[in-house]
Amino acid sequence: MCQMSIVLEQDGKEEVILENASLLEVVDDGVRVSALFEEPKLILQASVRAIDFLHGKVTVTKTKGTA
Repeated sequence: MCQMSIVLEQDGKEEVILENASLLEVVDDGVRVSALFEEPKLILQASVRAIDFLHGKVTVTKTKGTA
């Protein structure tokens, strides 16, 4: 099983949002991520910037024009 870390990149800094993510969905409001046995988290007004399969990392950023 391949699980990923979800990282929010904002203002030149990275913040780990979720370790061992098993699902990522792009939804109207942003990006929804979840891990086994945990409630899903919604990252509002965000989009996927990069997926690093080698290091198991998904980087998301806030959509331009949002706070």
